[in-house]
Amino acid sequence: MRALNIGATGMLAQQTNVEVISNNIANMNTTAYTKRRAEFSDLLYQNLRRVGSTSTDDGTVVPAGVQVGLGVKTTAVYRITDGGSLISTDNTLDMAIKGKGYFQIELPNGKGTGYTRDGSFQRNADGELVTHDGYRVMPGINIPDDATSVTINQSGEVLISTDGNTDTTNVGQVEIANFANEAGLEAIGDNLFLETAASGQAITGAPNTQGFGSISQGFLESSNINSVSEITELVSAQRAYEMNSKVIQAADQMMSTINQMK
Repeated sequence: MRALNIGATGMLAQQTNVEVISNNIANMNTTAYTKRRAEFSDLLYQNLRRVGSTSTDDGTVVPAGVQVGLGVKTTAVYRITDGGSLISTDNTLDMAIKGKGYFQIELPNGKGTGYTRDGSFQRNADGELVTHDGYRVMPGINIPDDATSVTINQSGEVLISTDGNTDTTNVGQVEIANFANEAGLEAIGDNLFLETAASGQAITGAPNTQGFGSISQGFLESSNINSVSEITELVSAQRAYEMNSKVIQAADQMMSTINQMK
């Protein structure tokens, strides 16, 4: 009775689908969160009559054959990298990337470089620009204590003003990174990603140059989650789960009928 196992694979696949959708909904208000989408493919097929085989001594060929599918499997949870809308925060050190690119973050304990589109940055006790977890933004940018105002232009230049000085001073340059395949980045939590063989090596450059997005100071990027779409997909996944459970129930009733035959 293949239907029992086929129905079970369908239920497992839809369970994964619901988990992915629930994670999307949970992160609706997470800064720069990108939607995930579960993708599925059919399992191997059992050939009861192989297509293209000869059916007679005269060389006639079976045009269709008989193949029975064995269910479904999860092949990927794809990340949709379309950017969310920008929200004004009026916070001087908040930054959003309008277009392609990721901020570079120095991970602790020599773990390398992390990448994020969450630009909710702050100053630490040494005046360095850091994330909400205290990780340094790369390359290191230090804002002096005597700075009266901080301006970050679209090209990522960090300019400060001081008392008694009418001119601005450049204290650093924000650099961002691009990847050939953004969906190939590995998410590690805390809005951070790691470079992988699938993403390709990071290509770094100044914002607002060819191939790189521009910086918007005082803004943060919202998630790209559409609540109506997610709820619709959740209902669809729930119905698919129920239908697969009906398949298992039907197969069980068929086996029960056979066992009761005398």
